[in-house]
Amino acid sequence: MIIRFPAIAGAPVAEARRVEAEFHGVKLTDDYGWLRAENWQEAMREPEKLPEDIKAYLTAENAYYEEAMADTAQLQETLIAEMRGRIKEDDSSVPQNDGPFAYSWKYTEGAEHPVFLRTPRDGGEETVLLDVNREAEAHEYFNLGTADVSPGHKILAWSSDTSGSEYYHLRFRQAGSQEDTGEEIPDVGSVAWADDETIFYTRVDESHRPSKVFRHKLNTDPQDDVLVFEETDPRYFVGVGRTRSGKFIVIGTGMNDEDEVLVIPAEAPETSPRVIEPRAEGIEYSVEHQGDRFLIVTNADDAKDFKIVEAPVSAPGRENWKDVVPHKPGRTIVGLDAYRDWIIWLQRENALPRICYVHSAEGAKAAVQAIAFEEEAYSLGMSTSPEYETDMFRFSYSSPTTPSEVFDYDLASGERTLLKTQEVPSGHDPDAYATRRIMAPSHDGAEVPVTILYRRDTPLDGTAPCLLYGYGSYGMSMPASFSTNRLSLVDRGFVYAIAHVRGGEEKGRQWYEDAKFGKKPNTFKDFIAAAEKLIAEGFTSSGNIVIQGGSAGGLLVGAAVNMRPELFAGVIADVPFVDMLNTILDETLPLTPGEWSQWGNPIASVDAFNDIRSYSPYDNVAAKDYPAMLVTAGVSDPRVTYWEPAKWVAKLRSLKTDGNILMLRTNMTSGHFGKSGRFAALEDAARSFAFALKATGKI
Repeated sequence: MIIRFPAIAGAPVAEARRVEAEFHGVKLTDDYGWLRAENWQEAMREPEKLPEDIKAYLTAENAYYEEAMADTAQLQETLIAEMRGRIKEDDSSVPQNDGPFAYSWKYTEGAEHPVFLRTPRDGGEETVLLDVNREAEAHEYFNLGTADVSPGHKILAWSSDTSGSEYYHLRFRQAGSQEDTGEEIPDVGSVAWADDETIFYTRVDESHRPSKVFRHKLNTDPQDDVLVFEETDPRYFVGVGRTRSGKFIVIGTGMNDEDEVLVIPAEAPETSPRVIEPRAEGIEYSVEHQGDRFLIVTNADDAKDFKIVEAPVSAPGRENWKDVVPHKPGRTIVGLDAYRDWIIWLQRENALPRICYVHSAEGAKAAVQAIAFEEEAYSLGMSTSPEYETDMFRFSYSSPTTPSEVFDYDLASGERTLLKTQEVPSGHDPDAYATRRIMAPSHDGAEVPVTILYRRDTPLDGTAPCLLYGYGSYGMSMPASFSTNRLSLVDRGFVYAIAHVRGGEEKGRQWYEDAKFGKKPNTFKDFIAAAEKLIAEGFTSSGNIVIQGGSAGGLLVGAAVNMRPELFAGVIADVPFVDMLNTILDETLPLTPGEWSQWGNPIASVDAFNDIRSYSPYDNVAAKDYPAMLVTAGVSDPRVTYWEPAKWVAKLRSLKTDGNILMLRTNMTSGHFGKSGRFAALEDAARSFAFALKATGKI
């Protein structure tokens, strides 16, 4: 293994404090379990309360990172300037009509956060609804949760998180006022207005699980809010929303592969919620409303890749479900929207998205219309109108070479109108870049799609370095979208590749199912196959690839580097889910019970225990050579707790036999998503890119 990024003296060494536990007759030893603070829930809200010994270790690791990366300081500044130069600083959205107003957002030059605005629909004076910059001024970290105007356009409900812990506080103000009413509700998740005086919201519990739905009446004490629904199964998370028609409040509760939906008439918000269809093992569904029927996306009746059914509002149970868009194997229905006269959905087939629609009056035999695109790989986003009685539909399009474009589409005429093209102030020539889609044969013959971006003048003779990105869990599909940041690597001769591995749904539901439970190693083997295909096709060479993944993508790169470390020059593991076995054995952690539907329950099942133990990155660190590694964490992170990456780094440092750098950088004041603000976030990207360049010998 070539050492291009050598370790420096003074790496922190975590004290080994062995703890033993036994499951299914197997003794587990953990030398670094002490890095999990006993008061982790308190420290998540208030990071300064982290115990001193843990804080000292994380601080030492941060200092080591700063010393190791000191020679990239100027490069990072250059990268930030480049990336910022591609951002239109005084940007704004295309206004969206809703009733008497047109709503939009804008950024002013130099601003980290947007300003939310509205004008009279037919033109007139602009009104500021929420200046996020003003609200963020006093906080080192600030993330807006929701900014939602009531149905009568009178009251703004908005929420924010000021620690990165994803505990959001909900506040209210008269639309157009810059001052809140004084009503404040802590620890809120999703919200949904019923009318101008009544709002529903979810609350997260002490384990950070959204488990309760409350109804709040404006100008009353939140302490008196009515508990409308409580989920007692810790595997289920709860959310609330409102149908586009405005007729129903929707309560959705479920885990990754199982749902239950309840509805409340918005005009009678004190009505008890009514279940659409009781929960059943493996049955997923979501609900929209149209006229006298509900439209439901579901996998019921062996519709593995989902179908759309209808059911009467008066009797919406499964026994009355009738197909509207039948199931087609390999074509996954991703999302549904309903207007008064139209049904619109996003589907994905062979790793490419497609927008389809039908006129609702034409029935199940209506000819499906589709919006066509020509590029080899691309990404679509649906931005349907907040209005129900309209023929206008809005969507966005981009590809790795094509900046984002926003279109209005007239469903009645099929006319497409370009409203906005993403501006790259420093300049962008799409013809200077190439996008490719290749297929990599995996260990069992499965063909893994790989999306590739490179400059046309990059030599494809194996000499180019490559950044290979992947995720591969929970059915999440990675879009082939445009990113201005990536150009800073590609312009320096990198090939940028996304491996659409099993565990996502790029090739249908089976693509996801084939990486669950005992089949999870398919994800890692697909990723390695993608790397090998890139090498075989001359895009790069062995030992010249930097791999990157975050959260469950961190699991992916952690497992891959344990399996085939010699393939890689470097690893970027962002808030990585790497201490899998210990985490999924601990049902007190926020996400654990819901994770059992993905990986199995290792507490109850010896097979699940053995499966997870066989690939969990932390449990499979070995005394061998590893490439250079950059690992990140956030003290306030409720999704992947900070101690997972911290423990992994400590164990790697104690066992690895190479001379490559290993760094842990912990954000002591934020959580899963790093820094807040559109420019501050560039610092994280610059660090990653500087590491990739250094690990491949490009600086």
